[in-house]
Amino acid sequence: MKLSVLDRSRTRDGGTHADALRETVAFARQAEALGYHRFWVSEHHSVPGVAGSAPTVLAAAVASATRRIRVGTGGVMLPNHQPLVVAEQFGVLEALYPGRIDMGLGRSVGFTGGVRRALGHGKDDADRFGEQVRLLLGYLDGTQREHPGVHAFPAEGRPVPAFLLATGAGADLAAELGLPLVIGAVRGEARMLEAIARYRDDFVPSQRCPMPYVIVSATVAVAETREAAERLLVPEAWSAAWSRTHGVFPPLRPAGEILATPMTDRERRFFDEARRGQIAGSTDEAAATVRGLADRTGADEILVTTSTYDRSEMLDSYRLLAESVFAGAR
Repeated sequence: MKLSVLDRSRTRDGGTHADALRETVAFARQAEALGYHRFWVSEHHSVPGVAGSAPTVLAAAVASATRRIRVGTGGVMLPNHQPLVVAEQFGVLEALYPGRIDMGLGRSVGFTGGVRRALGHGKDDADRFGEQVRLLLGYLDGTQREHPGVHAFPAEGRPVPAFLLATGAGADLAAELGLPLVIGAVRGEARMLEAIARYRDDFVPSQRCPMPYVIVSATVAVAETREAAERLLVPEAWSAAWSRTHGVFPPLRPAGEILATPMTDRERRFFDEARRGQIAGSTDEAAATVRGLADRTGADEILVTTSTYDRSEMLDSYRLLAESVFAGAR
């Protein structure tokens, strides 16, 4: 089973955005040494707790600091960009780091109305996602006809793998275009399984992807005990709850501080909700749960994300998971 990493360049209380970006690059080197298959970075705008606002720029830094691991985006939010520019950016990355670049594409727009206005896009732009993906792929293949005489150099003709980050109807688009699907149990595992089954049933083989390929994303924390692993997930869950109740996604705080702070009923409800569906446990427990997830979904790959305040504990979590899963596969 392949394990990959999605890192969102989370900021930590007392740290800076620059610290978070440098930590992402250092983490990529460690993930490569542990045997992870891919290292993807994300796109968020005007979020105090996330430094990753320019994923293709950060992907370039990660690729330059590593040697073998595949590097990409999870993902570039296509409604925020012109397809020509995205094609050119990935063309440059593929030209510089041939055979190592992945283009993960999502359909989310800015988190707030102010961010959407600053980006020059609105919620309606997400409805054009399929059209944008087709145009982008046309630029990469040299087949687009919407803008005659326009070429996405140096991207044209370069084999940049494309992945769709999707739920629901997005899975249908991945099947129609013959692209790998990246999916998580955001709205429950049952709905995820339905979307995956529909994707496989309706998949149209393409030159890019001759067979269905499913990457399941999951939040995973591993420690010596289940209690310690669950504690690792507290800072991220609290940031999510805070964003739902205060409108701002803050930097990560130590778990002890959070658990010692009284929560309102509303904050507690969102905090508990943020922790649902996550995987936490001792080494053997977490590895078995991840394998079970792969078995139930038939996933070709598991994309792991773990955010917590203590970086050394985060790195230990990734190390313990990799050692256990890879040992079990031998």
